[in-house]
Amino acid sequence: MLKDKLLSLVVPVYFEQECIEQFIYETTKVLKEHAINYEIIFVDDGSKDNTVELIKTQALNNTNLKLVEFSYNHGKQAALTAGITYAKGDYLLMMDPDLQDPPIEIPNFIRKIEEGYDLVFGVRKEKKDNIINVIFSKLFWWILEHFTGLNLPRGLAVMRIFNRRFTNQFLKYNESSRFIEGMFMHVGMKQTTITIEQRERFAGVSKFNFSRKLNLAFDAILDFSDLPLKNIIRIGSYMVVLGFFAAFFIVIAKLLLIDFQMGWASIMVSMLIGFGVQLIMVGIVGVYVGKIYKQVKQRPLYSVKTVTNLEEK
Repeated sequence: MLKDKLLSLVVPVYFEQECIEQFIYETTKVLKEHAINYEIIFVDDGSKDNTVELIKTQALNNTNLKLVEFSYNHGKQAALTAGITYAKGDYLLMMDPDLQDPPIEIPNFIRKIEEGYDLVFGVRKEKKDNIINVIFSKLFWWILEHFTGLNLPRGLAVMRIFNRRFTNQFLKYNESSRFIEGMFMHVGMKQTTITIEQRERFAGVSKFNFSRKLNLAFDAILDFSDLPLKNIIRIGSYMVVLGFFAAFFIVIAKLLLIDFQMGWASIMVSMLIGFGVQLIMVGIVGVYVGKIYKQVKQRPLYSVKTVTNLEEK
């Protein structure tokens, strides 16, 4: 399998000391059994536990294990981008170290992409997690589907494989605010999916909690859709129409000699609601402007402290 070709596994890590050794053991076992020429590029996103030390210890005896250490936490999207940038493989396979997407699926991904695809997404049969995380995950993908217009596969797993042609095209995207899945869809090319059997997390807890998912969802919406700006126009239009109707009914009521006293409470409520809507609208526009400001500064996506078994970029 993969004769004369190199497979690069891109694995972002963040406080993964409980499962990193087991991940290396299971993954390298599968790769060796199928005689796959490989490299595993770990990208540490500012872990403060023993994750880095454990990887370095393993890398002493296996130079196929490589490590990029960030100076501080930049987020998973930056970590994935760094791993893809350092990878030299003909095929690149993204994975998480928690073993929910099992290494035994690696040969299936390779066989699928060698059918002539540029990108193969892994899709879960069933998400193996606690009920709260399952609900949060479904809400996250529902938000993305309805507010970005991206036609992402349902039940998307972290595990996915893509070829060098796809990689080179992806690396041309230099936006500072990154949503990898959206960028992959924008790159396009020949894509398909493969169903995988997910299992429960080997150890520890997921660091990609609902708050992080929600922030990523908002980034995706703002990066790949102008829907919030269009909704501002709609809301403003509705408020103007509502105002005209209210004025019309007040005039009719006066003409019909209906005696009513407009109180300060109703005026204050109307003002508060109106000012609140204005602030929300200005805030949304401000976020878009802030993203433009962040992009034009052209700062690096990440800061690398050191690398192991790799050449400095």
